[in-house]
Amino acid sequence: MTNNIWQSEKITLERFPRGFHLITQRIESSLPSIKRVEVGLLHLFLQHTSASLTINENADPTVRQDLEAYFNHSVKEELSFFRHTYEGKDDMPAHIKSSILGCQLTIPVQQGKLMLGTWQGIILGEHRDNGGRRTIVATLQGIAA
Repeated sequence: MTNNIWQSEKITLERFPRGFHLITQRIESSLPSIKRVEVGLLHLFLQHTSASLTINENADPTVRQDLEAYFNHSVKEELSFFRHTYEGKDDMPAHIKSSILGCQLTIPVQQGKLMLGTWQGIILGEHRDNGGRRTIVATLQGIAA
């Protein structure tokens, strides 16, 4: 007989400065039931329009610095055609960056572990100078051992 696991948790992240931040350990520590999943999926949904989630390099922090530099170069602030600037010069650029990168991830789970590659980690892209706390809805589904 198999035991199905369905769990949904809201994970509130502390305020991060603008940039890309490795949050894998925070996600894993918020969902200890991952350890019981033999095979399953973890879906992460960020409830914000000015931040993003992505999977990328987890070892060398210069990758995250380069991501920030690239997106700031590619999506400039204070462009004359931006109309949505109610919350400052980083307002509309943050929405564009969030749309490009996305607000959700689905990660396979096997034998109690997220099946991230050796050099992969879950990264929060904070695209605002003062973004505040961010909330992720984590939904874990799978079959327990």
